[in-house]
Amino acid sequence: MGSLGKIFVWGIAALLVLLRETCGFAYAPNFITKIVQEQTGIKPTGLLEIESKDDSSDDDDTSSNNKIDRPVTTRFPPEPNGYLHLGHAKAVCFNFAVSRMFGGNCNMRMDDTNPSKEDEEYVESILRDVKWIQSGLFEGDKPWDGEVRKTSDYFDVIYDAAVALIKQGDAYVDSLSAEEMREYRGTLTEPGKDSPHRSRSIEENLELFEGMRDGKFKEGEHVLRAKIDMSSPNINMRDPALYRIKHESHQETGDKWCIYPMYDFSHPISDALEGITHSLCTLEFEDHRPFYDWTVEKLLPSGLITQVPQQIEFSRLNVKSTVLSKRKLIQLVEQKHVNGWDDPRMPTMSGLRRRGVPPAALRMFCERVGISKADSNIDAVVLEDCVREVMDDTCLRAFSVLKPLKVTITNWQGDDLEDFEVPRHPKREEMGTRTIPFGKTVYIERDDFFDLEGPEGKANDNRPPRGFKRLLPNQMVRLRYAYVIQCNEIVRDPETQEPIELKCEYFPDTRAGVTPEGMARVKGIIHWVEASKGQRCSVNQYDRLFLAEEPGKESGDFLKDINPKSLEVLTDVVIEPSVVEDAVKAMEEDASSISSLAYQFERSGYFALDESSTDASNLVFNRVVTLRDTWGAPKQGGRGGQRNRGSGQKSNQQPKGGAGTVEDVRRVAFRAATILSAEPHPEADSLLVCSVDCGDITEDGQSEPRTVVAGLAGKIPLDELVGRKVVAVTNLKPAKMRGIESGAMLLAASNESDEVELLTVPDAVPNGELISFDGKQPSEPDVMLKSKGAQKVWERVKSSLRASDSGEALYLQEGEAHKMITSEGVFTDKTRALSR
Repeated sequence: MGSLGKIFVWGIAALLVLLRETCGFAYAPNFITKIVQEQTGIKPTGLLEIESKDDSSDDDDTSSNNKIDRPVTTRFPPEPNGYLHLGHAKAVCFNFAVSRMFGGNCNMRMDDTNPSKEDEEYVESILRDVKWIQSGLFEGDKPWDGEVRKTSDYFDVIYDAAVALIKQGDAYVDSLSAEEMREYRGTLTEPGKDSPHRSRSIEENLELFEGMRDGKFKEGEHVLRAKIDMSSPNINMRDPALYRIKHESHQETGDKWCIYPMYDFSHPISDALEGITHSLCTLEFEDHRPFYDWTVEKLLPSGLITQVPQQIEFSRLNVKSTVLSKRKLIQLVEQKHVNGWDDPRMPTMSGLRRRGVPPAALRMFCERVGISKADSNIDAVVLEDCVREVMDDTCLRAFSVLKPLKVTITNWQGDDLEDFEVPRHPKREEMGTRTIPFGKTVYIERDDFFDLEGPEGKANDNRPPRGFKRLLPNQMVRLRYAYVIQCNEIVRDPETQEPIELKCEYFPDTRAGVTPEGMARVKGIIHWVEASKGQRCSVNQYDRLFLAEEPGKESGDFLKDINPKSLEVLTDVVIEPSVVEDAVKAMEEDASSISSLAYQFERSGYFALDESSTDASNLVFNRVVTLRDTWGAPKQGGRGGQRNRGSGQKSNQQPKGGAGTVEDVRRVAFRAATILSAEPHPEADSLLVCSVDCGDITEDGQSEPRTVVAGLAGKIPLDELVGRKVVAVTNLKPAKMRGIESGAMLLAASNESDEVELLTVPDAVPNGELISFDGKQPSEPDVMLKSKGAQKVWERVKSSLRASDSGEALYLQEGEAHKMITSEGVFTDKTRALSR
């Protein structure tokens, strides 16, 4: 295991970071990119340099070896009859990504073939959404090539194509009623039968079709159909409709037409006319592909089209705990379960944008979902984690007290204020500093004080909740960046006995984190806002719109699964003055994009300015996402509860047998982590004591490293350990190793020569991310593998961990190898066996 192996691993990590900064996308290789590369001979830029599963073997029809000698051209062709939603995000992102990967173009086209459902409002919203989701990845005023195209631009050519098919004997005018057509069509198990009008002459069909165009017939009286095969096992090839009569004005062509082409007919023609090389669409169109190809093949001899586009399908995006059906979304809006299409709880692009979701997070989500032919139902946690990851890196920090409790500093002299200069971001000095005033009166969170002497204390046997480290009567707490205070007196509401004011003293010698000699260290740290300079505002605390992962699955009515607590409006929130200054400036500069002004309100979550804000006296913030996953995290009892260990992924204690059993490897918490420091163990030459960030977060939103004792002394130089992104097993029972308790285990690999190397995770993977295995359901780790039976789970899993000859980390089960994978793909080490 020489230097070459280490350089190779480091190279992948560096590439991932570089791709995100320069290209804005980083898809794993997939069957589509493989097809395009084989056809063009062009090596794509921006793909992750990892080995991928060959998905093209699932469908030989799409693995075309036809060579393409023109620029790769894709398109995004939505129908302008509604708002784009999460289901469209994957198609938008991947179509534009493929064009960039291969140095080609992506067209923007409105599929406006149904005037009864289309509106200019939808056109404008779609274009705005596409620009938003691609923002930062293009120069100029739009991400697509050329002008916005419309299927209506090609109505004349599409009509001529229909006439050409009639003249070739490949189309006919049918006069069956809609009910008769359904009867003649057959079923999935029974073939259809020919319409009695199928044998009409070419002359009669041309005359009838011209009459349809001239408005001589009523809607439904006639329809133009392709003449293919009514006995085809593919029901889409049983003489599909090409044109129908609709006496309606079109928003682009006015009253020029009273017949309109069907989507399946117009789409391949539009693609061919635009020179589309790869018509990428979702799996529901897979059975329509034979008709797509039939249309192109039949029209090539006419000369109306000259290019041959290729349709390739991939799985659509399904997300748990939401609905993406257009019918259901309309129902939510029309029945006023939400406040319009841009309600921040809606999965529409406009709703996500108003909520404050960064477009980079949405693109990251689509990248992590990946491209394949396998249908999947993605947990909403994946999207939320992408939002957290992006916003953690880009968001300013600020103090905001959501439910204020007044604190008066009794020993503060006068009414003067003291300013504290604090960072706007703890890890990004270039973001600068902000000024926080401090004085005689401040506000703290009501939840940061536990009233032992009041109603809540009596309800808890006059004891604080387990793990509570914030303010108690007659106890101390530190105000972040400022001073330690002690609560000496509680002023209560005379009717409810609830605290309405705390009278506290501050300790001047404790300024800015100082603990003076003789004073015990105060563990609790809380945030605050000074009363005279703090600004009142409103906060919309949004949560998931549905309680069930699959709304309506159990009851048959998705509306019964609506979360009644999906919106909590707080009207008495206090924010620090720097936020007000930023908000006013944002509204003055560009009121149309103020939702891009976002903050991490420390210890509370990520929040973005809402477009309903008008001035400093009327500020409204939307909660974009919580600091950690509050849905998957174990429930904690009592006010405040305990901190979440790890990244907040769902933890379960499962029965050891029967329904609901979780297999061994999914019960172990493998998490991404970073070694912060490493030093020799004071009593054991073979051991090192490391400080490792495993993604744990304290109550005040700060990172809490774990102490890990590892047998790596003499195996890996200390200077090569610090800063390494590694794999930590975080739910093993803590164990003392020569007097020092180890709170996790680092996963390492060794070979026959006893050379050892830590598994290295790509730098872009966030600390605390739960690592899973290819071909397995997402991990559901126990809170702790504590019992004897649970400890045996780890022993069984450990014995099945290996590294392949190519260095991939594997879990072997019944002769099948499952790759260890992160959100950034697999990772490797040039070793033979994994060891403790």
